[in-house]
Parts: sequence; structure tokens; C-alpha cells
Amino acid sequence: MKNKVYIETYGCQMNLADSEIVGSILNKAGYAITRDIDEADFILINTCAIRDNAEQRIRKRLRELRALQRARSTLKIGILGCMAERLQKQLMEEEDNVSFIVGPDAYRNLPQMLARTREGERLAETLLSETETYADIEPVRYDTNGITAYISIMRGCQNYCAYCVVPYTRGRERSRDPQTIVDEARSLFEKGYREVTLLGQNVNSYRWEAENGKLEAESGERKAESEADAASSNISHLTSHITVGFPDLMAMVAEVSPLLRVRFATSHPKDLSDELLQVMARYDNICKCIHLPVQSGSERMLKLMNRRYTPEWYLDRIDAIRRYLPTCSITTDVIAGFCTETEEDHQATLEMFRRVRYDYAYMFKFSMRPNTYAAKHLQDDVPDDVKTRRLEEIIALQGEIALENNQKEIGKTFEVLIEGVSHRSDQQLFGRNSQNKVIVFERGDLKPGQYAHVKVTRCTSATLIGEVVDNK
Repeated sequence: MKNKVYIETYGCQMNLADSEIVGSILNKAGYAITRDIDEADFILINTCAIRDNAEQRIRKRLRELRALQRARSTLKIGILGCMAERLQKQLMEEEDNVSFIVGPDAYRNLPQMLARTREGERLAETLLSETETYADIEPVRYDTNGITAYISIMRGCQNYCAYCVVPYTRGRERSRDPQTIVDEARSLFEKGYREVTLLGQNVNSYRWEAENGKLEAESGERKAESEADAASSNISHLTSHITVGFPDLMAMVAEVSPLLRVRFATSHPKDLSDELLQVMARYDNICKCIHLPVQSGSERMLKLMNRRYTPEWYLDRIDAIRRYLPTCSITTDVIAGFCTETEEDHQATLEMFRRVRYDYAYMFKFSMRPNTYAAKHLQDDVPDDVKTRRLEEIIALQGEIALENNQKEIGKTFEVLIEGVSHRSDQQLFGRNSQNKVIVFERGDLKPGQYAHVKVTRCTSATLIGEVVDNK
């Protein structure tokens, strides 16, 4: 009988994609992935270290799992991912119910590590790699709706924002072979998936170079729209040196099929190019939604955060998005109460929200992370009650803006990719439009995975509600 592995994932989309890679590695080694924690021989917790709250959740979860371990003495627990990378020594010393710890670049070693823990060993492998991309591994989509999927196109980050632990937990940036990315997208489409999201810490800096090779990853026959396009393309089949940037990759994936939607996350404002926006405008199946983290509206704060752009640069990129993609939705991340933030800095952030009018925002209080530039060189001097008040003001403003944005959608008709049954009623379905807005409507004879044309009739700040008007 196969040993069964239960995988529990916390944090970002990258972690979800990593858990699917882990599932594939273990499946090939003879392990079975289970969704029932009570029948598991191994529990793998894929962790996040982006904020202290995320790490405290993992600590609490480990305490909860002690009861399960007492009931089954052979049960082994492992910690994967960013928290494992950041806290290897502490976790081994402080969490005696953890048998193994594996960083993001060491997942290929998991089969051997699981076997050794059966013999009573406690193991840790957290060495970061400058080359590992898992490009040859087809992820196991073990926890999916069968319609949308993530494709990791690169790993690591070297932006070194002052508040962020990612460069220290995921290593330096490296891009994956585009051939494997397009092959994975094509395979997903053939299996019935209708949307893929290309993932990276900063997808805009994706860059693949190959010497003396031929790029064959262009979904069959990628043809330039004109001789001018061909002349200016970064992709050449006629030279020995091939360079693929992110705009090229987006076009290649979009050409897998017009029925396959393509999204991406996340963009860094300093690298958002007009070329990418032009590619997005050219392909109807590239979704018109861009996540562009601002973090602060204050120039002083952005400099202190080492974001390497100014508010003026950021607003120029917003203007470019509006120019090339008039219907594009824009979402963001923001931090309230970063080191030394003044009331003037906070007001600049509120003004940025008023000017851009985001469709959605991920909004957080600043949480000092050990070993970052901020932890070593700055002081977390904004009182917690001030952070909380500023965050609440941002949330309230964004709620007003989101509602006003959604009210403008009433009366419009959108093509919606149906993802599943509504949580509120089994007589309703939900899906997303190109702008990544959730739309709920009566199910009729429609099924998840189909496209439907839905007219918006009303809304909340978070959801559009509509009716199917044409499904041809």
C-alpha cells in the first residue's frame, strides 16, 4: 500500500504552485496524495513568511496537530517553503513534532527525506539554488476546479524591497525555459482547463536566453502580424542567439488557443513596459487586469522601501495602461505604517488611491520581518494603533471606490468564464470576466468551464450580479 501524503498550503499563489510540484515529485516516487488528513502518513505544511501573522498561524497549526500525532505515533510532519527557509534552526529546536524541514529549492529531495524520517531521523534541507526552476516537472493539479490553473514561469527575486523576506527565502531570480511553459499551458488546455495564470515574484523581468538553439515553443506556428513585427521581434529562428522577454512569452501562451484565457501576477511598476501593454491589447484572450503593487503614495516612503520608482513614474504607468487598455482593471498592494511614516505620507497614499481608483487592493499593516533591510537599518516607530487607524482609512476609501467602480458596470455585458457553483445558492453559478471581477448569475443549463455572456444588473463592492443574455 502506498504511503499517503496530505499537503496543506498557506500564503501566495506561488506556494499553491509549489505544492502542485511537490505532489508531482511524490507521486512519481510512489506516494499518494490524499485530501483526507485522517488517513495521511505524512503531513506537509507549505508555509509563508511574508508577515509575522502568517508564521504565527503555522505555529498554532503545529500545536493543533499534536493531538493527531498522539493518536497515530507513526504520523510525520514536515515544514516546506519560505518559513522553513527562514527559520530552519528555530523550528528544529522549538517544534519537536516536526520531522523534516525543506526549503523551496530542495523539493526533489523529498522522497528520500520522507523515507529516512520513517527510520526516526530528523532532517533539514534548505540550500537555495541559482538554477532550480522545476521546469521538467508537470505539476499535479490535486486541489483545483479543473478550469483555472497556475503556471510558475520563474523563481526568486532580487529587488530587495526593504520590508520583504522573499529574496532571502526564495533566492535569486531565474527564469524557466519558455518551451516548457507553453507545453504546460497546452497540456492544461487539452485537459479541459480554460484559464492559466503565469506566476513570478516579478513577471515583468522574465528573461530567457539560449545560445545555438531553436525555440519551438510557439504553440505551433507563431506568425508575425507584419514584416515590421517580425523585424522588431526579440524571438528569432534564424539566429543562434534567442532571447525571450515577458511580452514574447505572453504572446506565445496566448496563441495556444483563443479559448484559453491568460493572466499573470505580479508586476513591478519599475518594469511594466509599453511592449507588454501592446501585446495585451493585441490578444483578446489575454485578460485585461493588471496587479500593480504601489505600497505607498509617498515618494519618501517609496525611496525608503527601495521600490525604485516615484509616484510620478507609477502614475505614468497607470496612464499607459489606460491608454493601451481602456477597459483594464487595476489592483494593488499597500502597506500602512511603514517605518517613519508620517501623516503626510499616509495622506499621499490616500490621494494615490483617489487618483488611480483601484478595482481591488490587498491592504496590510507593516510587519517587521527579521533579516530584511528594514530590520537591520530602520526603526519600526509607528505605533500600532496609528497603523491600525491608517489601515482602516485606506480600507474604507477603497471600499467606496470599489463600489463606485462596480456600479459603473451595471448595464454592461461581459464574457464570463464559469468557475463553479455560488456559495450562497446551488441555483447560481459564478465566474470572472476578463477584468477578474466575480459575477454571479442563475445557472440555467450552464456548467463550469463554459463561457457565458452575462449582463450586470446590480452589484456590491466585491461582486457583480447579472443575468445570462446570450450564450452563443
